[in-house]
Amino acid sequence: MNTTNNSVVIKGNKYGIIVVLNPDEKFDKLKEILARKFRESSDFFKNAKMAITFEGRKLSNDEEKEILDIIAKNSDMQIICVIDNDEEREENFRKTLEEKLMEVSNNTGQFYKGILRSGASLEFETSVVIIGDVNNGARVVSKGNIIVLGSLKGTAIAGVTGNTNSFVIALDMRPTQIRIADTIARSPDKPVKEESKDAKIAFLEDGNIYIEPLTKSVLQDINI
Repeated sequence: MNTTNNSVVIKGNKYGIIVVLNPDEKFDKLKEILARKFRESSDFFKNAKMAITFEGRKLSNDEEKEILDIIAKNSDMQIICVIDNDEEREENFRKTLEEKLMEVSNNTGQFYKGILRSGASLEFETSVVIIGDVNNGARVVSKGNIIVLGSLKGTAIAGVTGNTNSFVIALDMRPTQIRIADTIARSPDKPVKEESKDAKIAFLEDGNIYIEPLTKSVLQDINI
């Protein structure tokens, strides 16, 4: 009896797939099963752009890359992001992220702890780290950078005196409006689908405000 069919289980919906891997199966055998299963389901996932996450087995970076290569070779699916379910790694990154963000504004910046509710407005002469949420209808204004260790749903105005090198960072970036120097970026008039609540940075480049995921490499390049 062939028992390897259950060594790899693929669960999917319109937005992403979960690949459950048997922790006791040899990795080379898992790769064979993965290749076969994705070939067999290639019509179902044809031209799909999906997020992917792995469960059941802890994978090294090299093993994860091998699996992604197998999927690319055996299907027309495009994997646009990998969701990490390693809670310990996520917690370590969160701590590193918060420590680095604190460090960014440690020399000349100020700190505010608390939730800014609708109607509240704070103005700072220097960069500011807000430990809490900035709710819809609240406003933060700074001559330097704005770092929100929480959700940014209100308005953030950085570099208010014209500093085009200023930036806005939030652990959950869903602002009503962001302004850097004299450039304004507004949220869409219509609500969009829920995005991942990863940390993001908003910065000014070539006259436009860009909002991108905040990675370790980006953090290393940040200068206050």
